[in-house]
Amino acid sequence: MALQARALYDFQSENVGEISVREDEVLTVYSEHDIEGWLEGVNSRGERGLFPASYVQILRAAVGGAAAGEPPTSRYANVPAAPPPQPQVQAAGPGASSTFCPPPHLQAAAGGGGGGGPGLVQLAGLQHQASGSGDDDDWDDDWDDNSTVADEPLSGSGGGGGGGGLGFSPELDGPGRYKVSTGAGGGRAGGSVPPSSSKSTATVSRNLNRFSTFVKSGGEAFILGEAAGFVKDGDRICVVSGPHGPEWQEDPYPFNCSIDEPTKQTKFKGIKSYISYRLLPSHTQSPVNRRYKHFDWLYGRLVEKFPVISVPHIPEKQATGRFEEDFISKRKKGLILWMNHMTSHPVLARCDVFQHFLTCNDEKAWKQGKRKAEKDDMVGGNFFLTLSTPPTPLDLQEVESQVDGFKSFTKRMDESVFQLSHTANEFARKQVVGFKKEYQKVGTSFRLLSQAFEMDQQSFSVGLNRAIAFTGDAYDAIGELFAEQPKQDIDPIVDLLALYQGHLTNFPDIIHVQKGALTKVKESKRHVEEGKMELQQADGVRERCDTISFATLAEIHHFHTIRVSDFKTQMQHFLQQQIHFYQKVTQKLEEALQKYDGV
Repeated sequence: MALQARALYDFQSENVGEISVREDEVLTVYSEHDIEGWLEGVNSRGERGLFPASYVQILRAAVGGAAAGEPPTSRYANVPAAPPPQPQVQAAGPGASSTFCPPPHLQAAAGGGGGGGPGLVQLAGLQHQASGSGDDDDWDDDWDDNSTVADEPLSGSGGGGGGGGLGFSPELDGPGRYKVSTGAGGGRAGGSVPPSSSKSTATVSRNLNRFSTFVKSGGEAFILGEAAGFVKDGDRICVVSGPHGPEWQEDPYPFNCSIDEPTKQTKFKGIKSYISYRLLPSHTQSPVNRRYKHFDWLYGRLVEKFPVISVPHIPEKQATGRFEEDFISKRKKGLILWMNHMTSHPVLARCDVFQHFLTCNDEKAWKQGKRKAEKDDMVGGNFFLTLSTPPTPLDLQEVESQVDGFKSFTKRMDESVFQLSHTANEFARKQVVGFKKEYQKVGTSFRLLSQAFEMDQQSFSVGLNRAIAFTGDAYDAIGELFAEQPKQDIDPIVDLLALYQGHLTNFPDIIHVQKGALTKVKESKRHVEEGKMELQQADGVRERCDTISFATLAEIHHFHTIRVSDFKTQMQHFLQQQIHFYQKVTQKLEEALQKYDGV
């Protein structure tokens, strides 16, 4: 019997397979056993999908089944309910030793290839949909197309003969566009494998947890040889061998982009208001105006496209106080930091959707580019198809050691960044409130002493009285200096720490993708030893793992490079401002001291 649950909070869906729920809404739940913290069911609007288990409370009164007393079946094979048996979809060609029953939207995508291999799944179900509820951005009020890639049906093509390494088909789809598939041959340079002589990559088991980052990112599909798409020559992304290991190839045409002049705009005859920011890219010198929602949309596209690149977080949304001067100033500073990290990244800076965001001025062209970006096939696992990596294989033990070391580093850095951010914020609060108040109390006390001395009415004490009063005023001024100083030195450090906290929350998922790839390599090696997989196909898994590892190590190298540059610059600025601040304090004290010379 199906169960009912009551929603305790609002939940806005952001991915395919999820449904939105409203507080106090009653939902039908297929099983009270959650999958990694998610339940599956139907909301009051008849939408079927997943929602967080912690957002609902199970109602113990059971309700009738969907039809003739039968409970509705779950769409997900790993839901511990009791659905009727579903036909098993073979994960790959003949000789496979394991099968996988995917959700219907993946069953539809997996075509029956002529060689018995898997369909070449176009990874489109992983799209990020930015939700604008409760913010200042009226998400689709001025765009005529609400569609995202997630709205597009999954497409697939028949698989080849078993799935080896990254293969390059001679088939062209227009000038300079090459069809690339991970299942087209046995090595990096291609070369088909006769179906009769190959054992399928299905012997490398699938992760039944559909919510695993490795699965959702498309990393598993790439490793298993299911990723395919058309790659333009200009879209190739190169990883090169540098003095410290793999790194992204430098952008031959670096640029930067300034953000200034936030202005309040209105639309619909003043009914709607928003803040517009002026962007000026150095490589075009042509300004464009963008709203926060445009940044939010771009961020969503980048996160879905690059599974092993740390896309910097944009400043958080805010429902109230959006037009207050302090908030606008703080958001602008956050967007400037975000933009600096974007333009300094060799891959993100050259990305088509980012360039469209920076350069498009025409409304019609903007909408066309928006649709194109939302229908981009080279996202998630397909992103790895665009990579060009060094020919020398990586030492997997060395890679694992480096990634484990970086994982420990990021954990320790995250703790220290949190501690420093808390300490700096507390110190700034004391300066703005406590130090200012204490110095002004001292100043008031000096003035009271001066007023008391004036009662002696002696002419020779006038100079002393004035000097003491001036000292009181000096301490008042020093209190004001303390209150204003955090804006100059502490706030910039806190803003930088916030940006890096975003980066540090990205890396667990990036590391998880790379770790998942390493696990598949170890599994394929074991299957070769047991005679369940051909060595050539295991080599294909290994080569695809190398592709993911090259990209991961390149991203780690970029993170360290930009981190050293950022913190060096910021610490220099902090200390310079501290020195300048204490020089101003010293100047105030010296001025007060000089007043006593003529007494």
